[in-house]
Amino acid sequence: MSLNKLVICGVGLIGGSLARALKAAGAVKEVVGVGRSEASLARACELGVIDRAAVSMAEAVAGADVVVLAAPVAQTPALLAAIRPFLDGDTIVTDAGSTKTDAVTAARAALGDEVWRFVPGHPIAGAELSGVDAAKADLYRDRRVVLCPQANNRQADVARVRAMWEATGARVSEMSETQHDRVFASVSHLPHVLSYALIAQILDAPDAASKFGFAGGGFRDFTRIAASNPEMWRDICVANRDALLAELDGYIATLGSLRQLIDAGDGAGLEAVFARTSRARTDWAKQQEK
Repeated sequence: MSLNKLVICGVGLIGGSLARALKAAGAVKEVVGVGRSEASLARACELGVIDRAAVSMAEAVAGADVVVLAAPVAQTPALLAAIRPFLDGDTIVTDAGSTKTDAVTAARAALGDEVWRFVPGHPIAGAELSGVDAAKADLYRDRRVVLCPQANNRQADVARVRAMWEATGARVSEMSETQHDRVFASVSHLPHVLSYALIAQILDAPDAASKFGFAGGGFRDFTRIAASNPEMWRDICVANRDALLAELDGYIATLGSLRQLIDAGDGAGLEAVFARTSRARTDWAKQQEK
Protein backbone atom coordinates (compact mmCIF):
# COMPACT_ATOMS: atom_id res chain seq x y z
CA MET A 1 0.00 0.00 0.00
CA SER A 2 1.39 3.37 -0.99
CA LEU A 3 -0.09 6.84 -0.81
CA ASN A 4 1.24 9.70 -2.88
CA LYS A 5 -0.40 12.40 -0.79
CA LEU A 6 -1.94 12.09 2.66
CA VAL A 7 -3.69 15.05 4.30
CA ILE A 8 -4.08 15.07 8.08
CA CYS A 9 -6.48 17.56 9.64
CA GLY A 10 -5.37 17.76 13.24
CA VAL A 11 -1.70 16.86 13.61
CA GLY A 12 -1.64 15.81 17.25
CA LEU A 13 -1.04 12.48 18.96
CA ILE A 14 -3.41 10.49 16.74
CA GLY A 15 -2.83 12.17 13.39
CA GLY A 16 0.86 12.67 14.03
CA SER A 17 1.37 9.03 14.99
CA LEU A 18 -0.40 7.91 11.82
CA ALA A 19 1.95 10.09 9.77
CA ARG A 20 5.02 8.79 11.61
CA ALA A 21 3.93 5.17 11.21
CA LEU A 22 3.24 5.47 7.49
CA LYS A 23 6.52 7.27 6.91
CA ALA A 24 8.40 4.59 8.83
CA ALA A 25 6.69 1.91 6.71
CA GLY A 26 7.51 3.71 3.47
CA ALA A 27 3.79 3.81 2.73
CA VAL A 28 3.40 7.53 1.95
CA LYS A 29 5.35 9.99 -0.19
CA GLU A 30 3.98 13.30 1.14
CA VAL A 31 2.09 14.25 4.29
CA VAL A 32 0.34 17.62 4.37
CA GLY A 33 -0.90 19.02 7.68
CA VAL A 34 -4.00 21.13 8.33
CA GLY A 35 -4.65 22.66 11.74
CA ARG A 36 -5.87 25.58 13.81
CA SER A 37 -2.44 26.49 15.16
CA GLU A 38 0.39 27.67 12.95
CA ALA A 39 2.79 27.00 15.81
CA SER A 40 1.65 23.39 16.08
CA LEU A 41 1.99 22.85 12.33
CA ALA A 42 5.44 24.44 12.39
CA ARG A 43 6.42 22.08 15.20
CA ALA A 44 5.09 19.12 13.18
CA CYS A 45 7.27 20.18 10.26
CA GLU A 46 10.27 20.64 12.55
CA LEU A 47 9.82 17.12 13.92
CA GLY A 48 9.42 15.66 10.44
CA VAL A 49 5.91 14.42 11.22
CA ILE A 50 4.52 16.28 8.19
CA ASP A 51 6.31 17.44 5.07
CA ARG A 52 4.54 20.77 4.90
CA ALA A 53 1.60 22.73 6.25
CA ALA A 54 -1.26 23.50 3.91
CA VAL A 55 -1.56 27.03 2.57
CA SER A 56 -5.31 26.60 2.14
CA MET A 57 -7.87 23.83 2.28
CA ALA A 58 -8.17 23.90 -1.50
CA GLU A 59 -4.43 23.40 -1.91
CA ALA A 60 -4.38 20.72 0.79
CA VAL A 61 -7.14 18.56 -0.67
CA ALA A 62 -6.12 18.90 -4.32
CA GLY A 63 -4.77 15.59 -5.57
CA ALA A 64 -4.95 13.91 -2.17
CA ASP A 65 -5.30 10.15 -1.97
CA VAL A 66 -6.69 10.21 1.56
CA VAL A 67 -7.82 12.99 3.90
CA VAL A 68 -7.81 11.97 7.57
CA LEU A 69 -9.85 13.96 10.10
CA ALA A 70 -7.94 13.58 13.37
CA ALA A 71 -9.26 16.62 15.24
CA PRO A 72 -11.67 16.49 18.23
CA VAL A 73 -15.01 15.05 17.09
CA ALA A 74 -16.95 18.31 17.50
CA GLN A 75 -14.87 19.74 14.64
CA THR A 76 -15.89 17.01 12.20
CA PRO A 77 -18.94 18.79 10.68
CA ALA A 78 -16.97 22.00 10.01
CA LEU A 79 -14.00 20.12 8.56
CA LEU A 80 -16.22 18.09 6.24
CA ALA A 81 -17.97 21.26 5.06
CA ALA A 82 -14.60 22.93 4.49
CA ILE A 83 -13.20 20.14 2.31
CA ARG A 84 -16.40 19.40 0.40
CA PRO A 85 -15.93 22.03 -2.39
CA PHE A 86 -12.47 20.70 -3.22
CA LEU A 87 -13.07 16.96 -3.34
CA ASP A 88 -12.34 15.49 -6.74
CA GLY A 89 -11.12 12.35 -8.42
CA ASP A 90 -10.78 9.34 -6.13
CA THR A 91 -9.94 11.20 -2.91
CA ILE A 92 -11.12 9.27 0.13
CA VAL A 93 -12.06 10.91 3.44
CA THR A 94 -11.82 9.04 6.72
CA ASP A 95 -11.65 9.98 10.38
CA ALA A 96 -10.09 8.84 13.63
CA GLY A 97 -12.81 9.94 16.04
CA SER A 98 -14.00 7.93 19.03
CA THR A 99 -17.67 8.33 18.12
CA LYS A 100 -19.11 7.18 14.82
CA THR A 101 -22.87 7.78 14.62
CA ASP A 102 -22.36 11.53 14.80
CA ALA A 103 -19.58 11.35 12.19
CA VAL A 104 -21.81 9.47 9.75
CA THR A 105 -24.62 11.99 10.29
CA ALA A 106 -22.22 14.89 9.76
CA ALA A 107 -20.82 13.34 6.57
CA ARG A 108 -24.27 12.86 5.07
CA ALA A 109 -25.17 16.46 5.83
CA ALA A 110 -21.92 18.05 4.67
CA LEU A 111 -20.90 15.89 1.72
CA GLY A 112 -24.25 15.26 0.07
CA ASP A 113 -23.76 13.25 -3.11
CA GLU A 114 -20.04 12.98 -2.27
CA VAL A 115 -20.74 11.02 0.93
CA TRP A 116 -19.61 7.80 -0.76
CA ARG A 117 -16.06 9.06 -0.15
CA PHE A 118 -16.36 8.96 3.64
CA VAL A 119 -15.15 5.76 5.34
CA PRO A 120 -15.61 6.12 9.13
CA GLY A 121 -12.74 4.83 11.26
CA HIS A 122 -11.46 4.72 14.83
CA PRO A 123 -7.98 3.64 15.97
CA ILE A 124 -8.16 2.12 19.44
CA ALA A 125 -4.93 3.61 20.69
CA GLY A 126 -3.86 6.66 22.56
CA ALA A 127 -1.97 7.99 25.54
CA GLU A 128 -2.51 10.41 28.38
CA LEU A 129 -0.26 12.89 26.58
CA SER A 130 -1.48 14.91 23.62
CA GLY A 131 -0.05 17.07 20.88
CA VAL A 132 2.37 16.42 18.07
CA ASP A 133 5.34 16.03 20.42
CA ALA A 134 3.67 12.89 21.80
CA ALA A 135 3.28 11.29 18.35
CA LYS A 136 5.19 8.05 17.83
CA ALA A 137 5.56 5.62 14.95
CA ASP A 138 4.62 2.50 16.93
CA LEU A 139 1.43 3.80 18.57
CA TYR A 140 -0.79 1.56 16.44
CA ARG A 141 1.38 -1.54 16.30
CA ASP A 142 -0.69 -4.58 17.37
CA ARG A 143 -3.57 -2.28 18.31
CA ARG A 144 -7.14 -2.45 17.04
CA VAL A 145 -8.69 -0.14 14.45
CA VAL A 146 -12.43 -0.21 13.77
CA LEU A 147 -13.93 0.75 10.42
CA CYS A 148 -17.64 1.35 10.00
CA PRO A 149 -18.21 0.98 6.23
CA GLN A 150 -21.35 2.49 4.76
CA ALA A 151 -23.61 0.98 2.12
CA ASN A 152 -22.58 3.64 -0.41
CA ASN A 153 -18.82 3.20 0.12
CA ARG A 154 -16.91 1.62 -2.71
CA GLN A 155 -15.28 -1.65 -1.66
CA ALA A 156 -11.95 -0.50 -3.07
CA ASP A 157 -12.04 2.64 -0.91
CA VAL A 158 -12.77 0.67 2.26
CA ALA A 159 -9.95 -1.70 1.33
CA ARG A 160 -7.56 1.21 0.89
CA VAL A 161 -8.38 2.70 4.28
CA ARG A 162 -7.95 -0.76 5.79
CA ALA A 163 -4.57 -1.14 4.07
CA MET A 164 -3.48 2.29 5.35
CA TRP A 165 -4.08 1.26 8.94
CA GLU A 166 -2.60 -2.19 8.44
CA ALA A 167 0.58 -0.51 7.20
CA THR A 168 0.92 1.00 10.70
CA GLY A 169 0.89 -2.47 12.24
CA ALA A 170 -2.73 -2.26 13.38
CA ARG A 171 -5.36 -5.03 13.30
CA VAL A 172 -8.51 -3.84 11.54
CA SER A 173 -12.09 -4.90 12.32
CA GLU A 174 -15.46 -3.74 11.00
CA MET A 175 -18.77 -3.03 12.73
CA SER A 176 -21.74 -0.72 12.34
CA GLU A 177 -21.52 2.80 13.74
CA THR A 178 -24.34 2.06 16.22
CA GLN A 179 -22.62 -1.03 17.58
CA HIS A 180 -19.33 0.87 17.75
CA ASP A 181 -20.80 3.64 19.89
CA ARG A 182 -22.44 1.16 22.30
CA VAL A 183 -19.25 -0.85 22.71
CA PHE A 184 -16.93 2.10 23.23
CA ALA A 185 -19.31 3.89 25.57
CA SER A 186 -18.70 0.89 27.85
CA VAL A 187 -15.00 0.12 27.46
CA SER A 188 -13.54 3.55 26.67
CA HIS A 189 -15.82 6.51 27.30
CA LEU A 190 -17.13 5.36 30.70
CA PRO A 191 -13.65 4.60 32.12
CA HIS A 192 -12.48 8.08 31.19
CA VAL A 193 -15.49 9.67 32.89
CA LEU A 194 -14.87 7.59 36.03
CA SER A 195 -11.20 8.54 36.10
CA TYR A 196 -12.01 12.24 35.75
CA ALA A 197 -14.73 11.89 38.41
CA LEU A 198 -12.39 10.39 41.00
CA ILE A 199 -9.89 13.21 40.57
CA ALA A 200 -12.72 15.76 40.78
CA GLN A 201 -14.03 14.16 43.98
CA ILE A 202 -10.63 14.34 45.66
CA LEU A 203 -10.01 17.90 44.46
CA ASP A 204 -13.22 18.99 46.21
CA ALA A 205 -12.25 17.35 49.51
CA PRO A 206 -10.89 19.59 52.31
CA ASP A 207 -7.92 17.25 52.73
CA ALA A 208 -7.19 16.90 49.01
CA ALA A 209 -3.48 17.65 49.39
CA SER A 210 -3.07 14.87 51.95
CA LYS A 211 -4.97 12.36 49.78
CA PHE A 212 -2.90 13.14 46.71
CA GLY A 213 0.26 13.00 48.82
CA PHE A 214 -0.41 9.42 49.93
CA ALA A 215 -1.82 8.11 46.63
CA GLY A 216 0.05 5.07 45.32
CA GLY A 217 0.27 2.79 42.33
CA GLY A 218 -3.38 1.77 42.23
CA PHE A 219 -4.46 5.40 42.16
CA ARG A 220 -1.86 6.16 39.47
CA ASP A 221 -3.06 3.30 37.27
CA PHE A 222 -6.75 4.10 37.69
CA THR A 223 -6.37 7.82 37.04
CA ARG A 224 -3.74 7.80 34.29
CA ILE A 225 -6.35 8.57 31.62
CA ALA A 226 -7.61 11.60 33.55
CA ALA A 227 -4.57 13.42 32.13
CA SER A 228 -6.03 13.01 28.62
CA ASN A 229 -7.03 15.91 26.37
CA PRO A 230 -10.03 17.64 28.05
CA GLU A 231 -11.39 19.09 24.79
CA MET A 232 -11.38 15.72 23.09
CA TRP A 233 -13.18 13.97 25.95
CA ARG A 234 -15.69 16.79 26.36
CA ASP A 235 -16.66 16.32 22.72
CA ILE A 236 -16.82 12.52 23.00
CA CYS A 237 -19.13 12.64 26.02
CA VAL A 238 -21.53 15.04 24.28
CA ALA A 239 -21.43 13.21 20.95
CA ASN A 240 -22.12 9.78 22.45
CA ARG A 241 -24.29 10.92 25.34
CA ASP A 242 -27.18 8.43 24.90
CA ALA A 243 -24.97 5.33 24.94
CA LEU A 244 -22.74 6.82 27.65
CA LEU A 245 -25.69 7.68 29.89
CA ALA A 246 -26.94 4.10 29.61
CA GLU A 247 -23.53 2.84 30.71
CA LEU A 248 -23.37 5.37 33.54
CA ASP A 249 -26.79 4.27 34.79
CA GLY A 250 -25.65 0.64 34.76
CA TYR A 251 -22.46 1.52 36.62
CA ILE A 252 -24.35 3.54 39.23
CA ALA A 253 -26.66 0.55 39.78
CA THR A 254 -23.64 -1.73 40.25
CA LEU A 255 -22.10 0.74 42.72
CA GLY A 256 -25.41 0.78 44.57
CA SER A 257 -25.31 -3.00 44.93
CA LEU A 258 -21.74 -2.87 46.21
CA ARG A 259 -22.69 -0.12 48.63
CA GLN A 260 -25.43 -2.31 50.08
CA LEU A 261 -22.99 -5.19 50.57
CA ILE A 262 -20.46 -2.89 52.26
CA ASP A 263 -23.15 -1.30 54.46
CA ALA A 264 -24.36 -4.75 55.52
CA GLY A 265 -20.83 -5.92 56.24
CA ASP A 266 -21.45 -8.78 53.82
CA GLY A 267 -17.89 -10.00 53.32
CA ALA A 268 -18.95 -13.18 51.54
CA GLY A 269 -21.07 -11.21 49.07
CA LEU A 270 -18.25 -8.78 48.37
CA GLU A 271 -15.74 -11.59 47.91
CA ALA A 272 -18.05 -13.32 45.42
CA VAL A 273 -18.31 -10.16 43.32
CA PHE A 274 -14.58 -9.50 43.54
CA ALA A 275 -13.65 -13.10 42.67
CA ARG A 276 -15.92 -13.13 39.62
CA THR A 277 -14.57 -9.83 38.31
CA SER A 278 -10.97 -10.74 39.14
CA ARG A 279 -11.25 -13.91 37.04
CA ALA A 280 -12.77 -11.94 34.16
CA ARG A 281 -10.01 -9.33 34.29
CA THR A 282 -7.31 -12.01 34.39
CA ASP A 283 -8.84 -13.87 31.43
CA TRP A 284 -9.08 -10.63 29.46
CA ALA A 285 -5.42 -9.79 30.16
CA LYS A 286 -4.33 -13.22 28.95
CA GLN A 287 -6.25 -12.72 25.72
CA GLN A 288 -4.48 -9.39 25.18
CA GLU A 289 -1.10 -11.14 25.38
CA LYS A 290 -1.91 -13.51 22.50
